[in-house]
Amino acid sequence: MMLVYGDLRSGNCYKVKLTLKLLGIPHDWQHVDVLAGECQQASFLAINPNAKIPALVLDDGRVLCESNAIIWYLANEGALVPTSAFAKAKMFEWMFFEQYSHEPYIAVARFIKHYQGLPPARRAEFASLQAGGNKALTLMEHQLSLSPYLVGASLSLADIALFAYTHVADEGGFDLSRYPNIQAWCERISAQPLFYPMPMNE
Repeated sequence: MMLVYGDLRSGNCYKVKLTLKLLGIPHDWQHVDVLAGECQQASFLAINPNAKIPALVLDDGRVLCESNAIIWYLANEGALVPTSAFAKAKMFEWMFFEQYSHEPYIAVARFIKHYQGLPPARRAEFASLQAGGNKALTLMEHQLSLSPYLVGASLSLADIALFAYTHVADEGGFDLSRYPNIQAWCERISAQPLFYPMPMNE
């Protein structure tokens, strides 16, 4: 059975767990406390020398890292992947957007505010992240005014990738009430069969 190393407080790890649950894939989960620095321990560095979670270990011992690569592997051209070449490319467009234009603002702001308690030394940085995060949310809001999901009428990996940090963006100081289409989209994803909520006390 495949084994995932991760911390469900991390949106990047949660998106892997959500994909596994939505697809009904059996797996084992090994909690790695990222806040306690367990990613830096020699036992984990032997799995991922980059010292980052999540990490997926397959039955044959092969290791796959980077959250969006992992969920792509898990989906395996199935129901969460569009069939047309263009729609599939749009899915990847949103997944790249998540890592480069969304996560660096929303996830970092969330970490500073929710987990570090907004320390004085990081308040200027936190404030600077708000514009980039709201720009990303505005772009998502526009797309979701045109279609129920980010790539048309069906749930895809693009939605899972962006849902992970978006649905807890308020923990980073972002006001989701400004984005009614995003709120409705979050509700649609949460209503999916086999949906798995982000545990609040992991």
